[in-house]
Amino acid sequence: MLDPIAARGPILCVVGARPNYMKMAPLLRALAAEPDRPRTLLVHTGQHYDYALNERLFADLGLPPPDVNLDVGSGTHAVQTAEVMKRFEPLLDAHAPSCVVVVGDVNSTLACSLVAVKREVPVAHVEAGLRSFDRTMPEEINRLLTDQVADLLYTTERGALANLVREGIDPARVHFVGNLMIDSLQAALPRAVAAEKTLAAEGHPPGAIARGFGLVTLHRPSNVDAPDTLAALLEALAAVGARLPLLWPLHPRTRANVERFGLADLLRAPGLICLPPQGYLEMVGLMKGATVVLTDSGGVQEETTALGVPCLTLRQNTERPITVEQGTNTLIGRDFTALRAAVDAIVAGGGKRGRLPELWDGRTAGRIAAHLTAWLSSARAAGVRA
Repeated sequence: MLDPIAARGPILCVVGARPNYMKMAPLLRALAAEPDRPRTLLVHTGQHYDYALNERLFADLGLPPPDVNLDVGSGTHAVQTAEVMKRFEPLLDAHAPSCVVVVGDVNSTLACSLVAVKREVPVAHVEAGLRSFDRTMPEEINRLLTDQVADLLYTTERGALANLVREGIDPARVHFVGNLMIDSLQAALPRAVAAEKTLAAEGHPPGAIARGFGLVTLHRPSNVDAPDTLAALLEALAAVGARLPLLWPLHPRTRANVERFGLADLLRAPGLICLPPQGYLEMVGLMKGATVVLTDSGGVQEETTALGVPCLTLRQNTERPITVEQGTNTLIGRDFTALRAAVDAIVAGGGKRGRLPELWDGRTAGRIAAHLTAWLSSARAAGVRA
């Protein structure tokens, strides 16, 4: 007799950029543990294509090698999105999937969702409903459009439902499950690499951070793509570094722009310790050990909230307001006077600690896997798309 699970098309799980890996790794494990589920196929679009770093991150997360790599590489938003769509569509013909699971808000998320929905393949969007209300952010457009076409919308915080209902989305499609990033974070904590070890491995004396350090992560176009903005930001970081040493794993985009704009001398300021991009276990160790984190990353805002580490976000807005309302995050924008004052206050008094938001408990993947498996079974029985 044909295995009823084997007879169903696979679940195509899509990753495209590094933040996606942290969300997909625990979900793949949870889906594998579900007894009545189709098999999964991991599809990497190749949107982030640093193969050496990808392999390191996959190993850190226990993420299996992709079953398919579309190798789209870089390009403008339009070119990259179109190329993902062109290369993803043949997979639907080849595998007749039960559904497509997308995570986050990168170009690959939207591209694969559009292809799937036009081919009447159900789409599940993990991390739905987050809004910065800033449509100059490409990620905001990706979030808005993906949520409009997805059949299942899994949210990380209860406030996301109000955003989706306001946009005309049926609440029956929305399911509050918690935050997959925290699943990966909790799994990684016992194996996290101490900051001193990371520093020594890069040729810096661990004693440089004996009295504490700040961690910097910056990559948003609004911060690093304009020479005047980037120069002012580097000068502000140098001023902070004079108060508290700053460890800065430089994003490739940021490093390239520093060189292109002739700003490399500003990276040599005392107190700025620049590092190459780090693996996930190294980054978790750096976040865990930091006195404060300065970032423009949404995922880092969440991780620092879970770790109880004060976070200063160098953006005018955030799509993760719960990290400000309940967590350790403070929006600084480009007020660099406020930045220096906030760091001084944290060094002097410990800073904002916050609390762990609801369902950020390390068990989100199991909730999604159980719901998705049951939904696919019921949809198949009812003859609805899946």
